[in-house]
Amino acid sequence: MSKKLTIGLFGFGVVGQGLHDIIKTKNLNIEIKKIAIKDATKERSLPASYFTTDKDELLNNPEINTIIELINDTDAAFEIVSTALRSGKNVVSASKKMIALHLEELLKIQEEHGTSLLYEGAVCGSIPIIRNLEEYYDNELLHSICGIFNGSSNYILSKGFLEGMDYATALKQAQDLGFAETDPTMDVGGYDAKFKLTIAAAHAYGVVVEPDAVLNIGIENLAASDIQYAREKGLKIKLVPVAKELDDQHVALFVLPKLVTESEFLYNVEYEYNGVIVQAAFADQQFFFGKGAGGHPTGSAVLSDIAALRYDYQYEYKKLKTNTGLKFTNDIELCVYLRYENDDFVDALDFKEIKERYYSGTYKYIIGKINLSKLIDLRQRIYDEKAFLAFADQLTGVSLVSAN
Repeated sequence: MSKKLTIGLFGFGVVGQGLHDIIKTKNLNIEIKKIAIKDATKERSLPASYFTTDKDELLNNPEINTIIELINDTDAAFEIVSTALRSGKNVVSASKKMIALHLEELLKIQEEHGTSLLYEGAVCGSIPIIRNLEEYYDNELLHSICGIFNGSSNYILSKGFLEGMDYATALKQAQDLGFAETDPTMDVGGYDAKFKLTIAAAHAYGVVVEPDAVLNIGIENLAASDIQYAREKGLKIKLVPVAKELDDQHVALFVLPKLVTESEFLYNVEYEYNGVIVQAAFADQQFFFGKGAGGHPTGSAVLSDIAALRYDYQYEYKKLKTNTGLKFTNDIELCVYLRYENDDFVDALDFKEIKERYYSGTYKYIIGKINLSKLIDLRQRIYDEKAFLAFADQLTGVSLVSAN
């Protein structure tokens, strides 16, 4: 028999409303007691008695045993989640940045207070990747995890490749549809995907990595010449986070645009959809596909966590607790495509090997092997130079390898 959950909900935006829409269609022994919001004057779809602007009405209410956190403020989200866990309340959160930045501390709080924090909705919307990494692959050696983790950037790329739309117009359309924020840096700069990747890596490999240590290069500098190059080669460009185990001691994480071949699963993942590829030693390659954003898709993932809490479910972090020395590293070499203007910049990047180089008027590109740590050192210059860089392993057969 499941226990009754009495819920205090923080946030009633797209996901909060989507969650409420779903809950009211089910009979799951769940009751939303109170909803905390910022703006009390905004018109809502529920009676005013449901709402409050005082967080303590939820956190200090003994009748509420479960907190659902769905707000955009990272610092406030951490305060809410940590306070709730310390006070004995279980929590469901969809705040990927907050979880990625504070994961180690949140693990300690759960351990100390015997409470549970679940966050399926924080990574890839409706795709149930965290629970699968935690449970299905708990004893599986995972060679790699990669995919399309951000629907906003993928929408922009799809508009460019499928409809010939330029980057600025596609971005504006994504913003108008609510897929991208007014400041889209989190999405198109690869930060959103990076936060999701570090969370997934904790469950896949048992490593907790500071997001600042992980390279993320986005699609802001994408130009028509890059799309033309990819199209002529039968490729597409996707923004792809990668976590790869190099050996029994090292795992690498990074987020880069990637030149994707027609034979790859990600080639046909378009618009706001996400896709996750898990390469396992025994299960081989498996592909998860679904909507990565939106009120109802993300709300369904949040509801799945809520339903699991009715049976006192907790992440066991099995690989984290049994980690025998696997560590994060940026000391790897990878093959990249670089479209650039300044030859001095190419010299500064110190390519280890050049496979191909091309000059034609104002269009210049180079394909070769480079150390990931060098890209980290020069990532701001890549942006400032208006250069476009993409992971290009499939072009040359060069796989991601340790520099040592």
